[in-house]
Amino acid sequence: MSARTLLPVVDVGACRAPLTRDAMTQSQADDLARSLKAIADPARLRLLSIIAASEGQEACVCDLTEPLDIGQPTVSHHLKVLTDAGFLTRSKRGTWAYFTLIPGALASISRLVASP
Repeated sequence: MSARTLLPVVDVGACRAPLTRDAMTQSQADDLARSLKAIADPARLRLLSIIAASEGQEACVCDLTEPLDIGQPTVSHHLKVLTDAGFLTRSKRGTWAYFTLIPGALASISRLVASP
């Protein structure tokens, strides 16, 4: 068995590298986690993609069920999650609901995690 040699601690502050920019606050981390959780689903990502690619970045719920090959109640659930997370707005026209991508909603996520 070999003997251990303890090294003296010279400068405790030397272990901590200085930050080059402000780190995310707890509130920002909570918001980002909520947003990432909302889009961390393949169906929701496809819905965002379809709506973003639609004219005026707007789509009727009636046009969103077929491309995903899932039922209307499931599509409506995913759209509600995306609306509650601040990615989409919903407007009712007659019997149909239309969903519009909120300008800058996706950019806000990339700004929070990107370097300056």
